[in-house]
Amino acid sequence: MSGKPTKIAYTAIATAEGGRDGRVASSDGLLDVTVRPPKELGGSGEGTNPEQLFAAGFAACFQSALFVVARRAKADVTGAEVTAKVGIGPNAAGGYGLAVDLAVKLPSLDAEAAKLLVEQAHEVCPYSNATRGNIDVALSLV
Repeated sequence: MSGKPTKIAYTAIATAEGGRDGRVASSDGLLDVTVRPPKELGGSGEGTNPEQLFAAGFAACFQSALFVVARRAKADVTGAEVTAKVGIGPNAAGGYGLAVDLAVKLPSLDAEAAKLLVEQAHEVCPYSNATRGNIDVALSLV
């Protein structure tokens, strides 16, 4: 089964000026942030960065996918949280790559039920589908 959409329901538009040391804004004006490289990459760290934005988007999207599969399964996901850790570093091809760790908290479910829902959410989530086979995405229950 392909992860490609059969119909585009919404398109987000954002424009970057200055790359990792500049500004990013959405076309509707709801997002307008200064971006700076983190100190670990030689920057000032005085702004957000693309990895933080990606982590925020992945965490929110994955949690929504979790809600979808929980609703289908009639499972209680009260207190659910998703924390995304996005790492960046050099790759073997001379460029850079990303790695993601999604830590999921499902306090109202036993471990087996929680694991099943997380696996199902990973199949539903658009970010999971976009990254599958391209970057490492680790799933864990906390």
